[in-house]
Amino acid sequence: MSSQPIQPVFTIDKLYVKDLSLEIPNAPQIYLEREQPKVDLQIQNAATQIGDGVFEASLTATVTAKIGDKTMFLIEVAQAGIFQIRNLGKEDMDMVLGVGCPNILYPYLREVVSDCATRAGFMPVVLAPMNFEALYVQRMQQQQAQVTAPAGNA
Repeated sequence: MSSQPIQPVFTIDKLYVKDLSLEIPNAPQIYLEREQPKVDLQIQNAATQIGDGVFEASLTATVTAKIGDKTMFLIEVAQAGIFQIRNLGKEDMDMVLGVGCPNILYPYLREVVSDCATRAGFMPVVLAPMNFEALYVQRMQQQQAQVTAPAGNA
């Protein structure tokens, strides 16, 4: 009997919009504005184990478009997925949840944001590609710096 190495498992069970919100606080007057808005993007990712080897990963984006101090629109989207991930060490699991899953979810999130802006009567918002690997490395470096930093003065 030969012992075969345990193979890692990664499958996508479901991709879905978990939450979607659109606010146009200055409608209808804001539609008369001709200036280009300043668009701000805030993005967060999270992952939760929901079963044995089953995880929900989500990306939440808040897109705010403003002209001066007037908010043109505010779109909040949580794009999520259920993933089966098994037979990985902790470090590899963290990398898959922090990089692999967001890379899968982000194109869907971009599409929802663009579609939502268009359906609200605005120009599509095309979010730039994101490097989740670089963000993951930066987050790990920040966590390492916090662990190794001496205690602050009280």
